[in-house]
Amino acid sequence: MIPSVRIVEVGPRDGLQNEPQIVATDVKRALIHRLAGAGLKHIEATAFVSPKWVPQMADHAALMAMIGDIDGVNFPVLVPNFKGFEAAMASGAREVAVFASASEGFSQKNINCSIAESIDRFVPIFEAARAQNVRVRGYVSCVVACPYDGAIAPAKVADVAGLLFDAGCYEISLGDTIGVGTPASVRRMLEAVAGRVPVERLAGHYHDTYGMGVANAFASWEFGLTAFDSSVAGLGGCPYAEGASGNVATEDLVYLFEGLGVETGIDLPRLVDCAHWFSAKLGRGPHSRVAKALLARTKP
Repeated sequence: MIPSVRIVEVGPRDGLQNEPQIVATDVKRALIHRLAGAGLKHIEATAFVSPKWVPQMADHAALMAMIGDIDGVNFPVLVPNFKGFEAAMASGAREVAVFASASEGFSQKNINCSIAESIDRFVPIFEAARAQNVRVRGYVSCVVACPYDGAIAPAKVADVAGLLFDAGCYEISLGDTIGVGTPASVRRMLEAVAGRVPVERLAGHYHDTYGMGVANAFASWEFGLTAFDSSVAGLGGCPYAEGASGNVATEDLVYLFEGLGVETGIDLPRLVDCAHWFSAKLGRGPHSRVAKALLARTKP
């Protein structure tokens, strides 16, 4: 049987949430539909957060209404608290994501509370999600290092991931938020986390600040992970981590796995077209190395 991986496209949410220019709702809808047309089956559409803190996500309900249903495509949304969960349910969402940090300093700077307090906030979400048959995915940020606390002990990451998994998350996405990880540091982290959460319930979420995103994904795949988050055109960043670049580009991951003979279900040429189209909407080129290389090959 041909091995496969599941790629979760986070560009419309994680990739866009820190863009300085507000992207029109109809353009976001077109982006999501183009991603689905390229074969992506899991597209994180938006975040039900306060427009005061994340203006880019102010159109969350309108966007969900515009997307509609696409057969076989899942549209998870991020919710920071129970109020966000209720709004997501009202919009028709059937999967939500919650986030915690492995760093106390990052947790305080990001959401103004401790790690323990952040997880306590999710208790009503887990209870309501179980009652409504809604899946909950968990994010853990700063799994390698933090801009405030420095290097993060792998055991700390394992503790936070274990708490989210035990609370009811079907999968834990491990985020190298500032992109300083290397295959060695990522593997040490995974070895610790796998002691608390089954490997098949883990996903890799790697930023590409030092160009290690693809290498870290490969190391994680060798470790046994088969789910990865990525962002079309390498969109993204982190407002709490100065200089941190976007998520590893979806095109680069697809190219990696195709070269390994691993099925992604994604049409790479169509995905690259989407990356160039949307990057042009933002007035720049894609950060993806694969998108740049394939464009250069098509030029006369």
